[in-house]
Amino acid sequence: MAEEETKKLSISGPIGVFDSGYGGLTILRQIQDAMPDYDYIFLGDNARAPYGTRSFDTVYHFTLQGVKFLFEQGCPLVILGCNTASAKALRTIQQCDLQHIDPTRRVLGVIRPTVEALGSITLNGHIGIFGTPGTIQSRSYDIEVAKLYPEFKVTGHGCPMWVPLVENRESGNPGADYFVKQEIDRLLTADPDIDTIVLGCTHYPLLYDKIREYTPHNIEIVTQGGITAESLVDYLYRHPEMDARCTRGGQHRYFTTEDADKFADMATMFMGRPIEAAKAVIDR
Repeated sequence: MAEEETKKLSISGPIGVFDSGYGGLTILRQIQDAMPDYDYIFLGDNARAPYGTRSFDTVYHFTLQGVKFLFEQGCPLVILGCNTASAKALRTIQQCDLQHIDPTRRVLGVIRPTVEALGSITLNGHIGIFGTPGTIQSRSYDIEVAKLYPEFKVTGHGCPMWVPLVENRESGNPGADYFVKQEIDRLLTADPDIDTIVLGCTHYPLLYDKIREYTPHNIEIVTQGGITAESLVDYLYRHPEMDARCTRGGQHRYFTTEDADKFADMATMFMGRPIEAAKAVIDR
């Protein structure tokens, strides 16, 4: 047993980032900007996206398969760059699965770091959350905010049309304005005192300009990429044993469960540079 644990602790490799589709690339991009020397592997489960309307059990099952794939690629640390996966699967994977798979590896999400940052952003404690229906229905943000800031008021609002707008390349077109303004108006009607809005889906930064246009300028809009990157830098500083296991060579690899060429074309839009991808099979 001691020899097996030593072998596990010696496993080094890239940092893995998992998402149900493309949105996690907005997280990966800012992590790469903050930590350019590290190696990274991204996996998008595009063939089974979107996760936002799927059940807890299904999202957990799919996410666990994605995490296992990244572990098989040698990742000692995996970031769930997906709010729905973080909401519906992260806790179970952390508390139940890692001890059986490999207790020396770690899986982190995007919700907790985002919530931690709210204390230094909001002035009145009225928080709005835009997310997929699955993330909002999970009430994960409500639960995490209540733990850290019980005096805050959280109002969540699901935006089922926003991810399709992004993935169909309509985010910059005039047709998107109606759907963006409609959801903002509904959220602010539910709580007119909101002074901070979290974009609780990693696709939504691609709609940022339109969201900003239709949101009152006294309201802060919080995106997750920079927050997650800062949190990861801090995590590795506080856990040097894990930092030592994350390899550094500036290498980036991209996998998708769907067509690799299609993924590469869309990923180039998210990353702002040409991307090459390979097909991954994880449905087992």
